[in-house]
Amino acid sequence: MDWFTAPGYWLGRLVFQRALAGVYVFAFLGAALQFRALIGTRGMLPVPDYLRYVPFRHAPSLFQLRYSDGLFATVAWTGAALAAALAAGAGDLVPLGAAMGMWAVLWLLYLSIVNVGQTWYSFGWESLLLEVGFLAVFLGNARTGPPVLVLWLLRWVLFRVEFGAGLIKMRGDACWRELTCLYHHHETQPMPGPLSWFFHRLPRPVHRVECAANHVTQLVFPVLLFTPQPVASYAACVMVATQLWLVLSGNFAWLNWLTITLALSAVDFTALAGAPPAAASGGAPVWYAVLVCAVTVLVLVLSRHPVANMISPRQVMNRSFDPLHLVNTYGAFGTVGRIRDEVVVEGTADEVPREDGAWREYGFKGKPGDPLRMPRQFAPYHLRLDWLMWFAALSPGYARDWFGPFVERLLAGDRDTLRLIRHNPFPDAPPRFVRARLYRYRFTTWRELRETGAWWHRRPVREYLPPTRLAGARASEPE
Repeated sequence: MDWFTAPGYWLGRLVFQRALAGVYVFAFLGAALQFRALIGTRGMLPVPDYLRYVPFRHAPSLFQLRYSDGLFATVAWTGAALAAALAAGAGDLVPLGAAMGMWAVLWLLYLSIVNVGQTWYSFGWESLLLEVGFLAVFLGNARTGPPVLVLWLLRWVLFRVEFGAGLIKMRGDACWRELTCLYHHHETQPMPGPLSWFFHRLPRPVHRVECAANHVTQLVFPVLLFTPQPVASYAACVMVATQLWLVLSGNFAWLNWLTITLALSAVDFTALAGAPPAAASGGAPVWYAVLVCAVTVLVLVLSRHPVANMISPRQVMNRSFDPLHLVNTYGAFGTVGRIRDEVVVEGTADEVPREDGAWREYGFKGKPGDPLRMPRQFAPYHLRLDWLMWFAALSPGYARDWFGPFVERLLAGDRDTLRLIRHNPFPDAPPRFVRARLYRYRFTTWRELRETGAWWHRRPVREYLPPTRLAGARASEPE
């Protein structure tokens, strides 16, 4: 079956699998280190409460059978260890069926986490990792040549990621069509990185070039993925370069790195790789070929929903159409904010909370807080609380389910919750009251940075949550 495999892509497959396993490592580590405060039994949105109302068919997960924090930790750390083993090449040391089983277990474990993660796991890159991880199960290992059909399916995912993002921009905010969105984006994005201030301060003509280049990369080059080599490789390399630009300019968890991983699967490394190993040049087992063909048909059938969404004038971003997240639709930043508001959380040990009392600010790891603190780089690690705090500032409705429980846990001095933040201003005893205020943030100018050392300028806007104390009842909801 010479048509079934493409031996020349053996190095591309190796790079793709190692990189994908690395992304999985970060995903599972984030789950293991953050779940107790977010979705654990005593978390802000406990898994057991969620599973009482959500049947298995809507959220298939191992935790539908049984949940405990110990079991969740076992799943997360097992996933991290298995992903690390695959990143080190373990999948190429075992028979084909065993390698497929390892990738399948990895996918199943992460699916089980995502489907009980609720709002903390509602990001598009969760579905993207599951979709790509599912296809990786059928990509084979060093004992067989890379299957052509799966390589094309990976390009199909990459096409939908980039083209969907391009379409949502052209249909969304007018600033994309006017080439002015990047006047604001670097400053108002969810979690700026250490270079975001400098990107924001680039001359406006450069921002317009950035914007135009983004349109070309997302609306033209994805089509070239389906052309003969070397054109497809050139298109993929342009996407890699664009994603690296995004890596430098902000923190988007593993979205950029996973997109880079996808793009590398479309690159023809033949000139670098030389002749493929003898095993990779051999034929594929019949059972494997039949299975890959069946998966290809399944993906094509399920693709009708993402295609219909892409051609719809009411296109939506980042949606899954099945509970297994097999084929999804993607998109990012159809709308770009012009201003940046931040929720600043403070506590006081005073018996009576006064406006001018001794309020001390909680410091978060990634989201802007102290104006003197330079933004940090965290991606591909995903700080879930910090990201949701950005949404909370956009509208209290985004935080209604979890912000009250978050405040309760600060008032109780909950150890797991305090591990999610950078600075606890009450190390000896919890505060008596916690409040939240909304501040308007902007990047400082070059002059302000030189004179004050501050990366941000901020001013108060309004009260977000009035002073709240722990008295047996749930904390107040943000106003």
